[in-house]
Amino acid sequence: MPLNFNRVEFIRSAASPRDFLRDGLPQLAFAGRSNVGKSSVINRVVSRKNFARVGASPGKTSQINYFLLDGRAYLVDLPGYGYAKVSKAERDRWGALMEAYFASGLITHGVMIVDARHKPTADDGTMAEWFFQTGCPLLVVANKLDKLKKSEVEPNLQTIRETLSLRSGDHLVPFSAEKGTGKEELLERLEAAIG
Repeated sequence: MPLNFNRVEFIRSAASPRDFLRDGLPQLAFAGRSNVGKSSVINRVVSRKNFARVGASPGKTSQINYFLLDGRAYLVDLPGYGYAKVSKAERDRWGALMEAYFASGLITHGVMIVDARHKPTADDGTMAEWFFQTGCPLLVVANKLDKLKKSEVEPNLQTIRETLSLRSGDHLVPFSAEKGTGKEELLERLEAAIG
């Protein structure tokens, strides 16, 4: 039965490893730099305007947020990374939380959002590496596609593939949260990930 992406509900925020959900449902972990439009991508996927809060200032997601998708899987919204305007103590806390989650064995599929306009940053590379270490497949969403000229799309996607050293089973989806471009392909990939 096809997954109903509009049937989604917030379940809980995890501020420490004891709050992680361990009920056996697949967990699709969404990660991205603080200003890359992760909340906008999630909102587009579930067809809701302000479902995942779009922060007025980046770096607002400081916990791991679980959303139940059609009663069959969790969409897990991870804290944004690479944002400097939070205290070192706060960054360290996020780092420890993320490390514990990545080491937990709970992630079944990684979804990483990058900016289609730019070469992935060192932080993006580190995040991809974290996903690779879990052994789970990785789906990279190149957001902000609408800001590129047609001639720039393929070279930029190639740069993303190479910079992140994507493996043969990983997928890259050109996407625009703004316009909805790539939404069908992204939903198909997520559906396949849940199985």
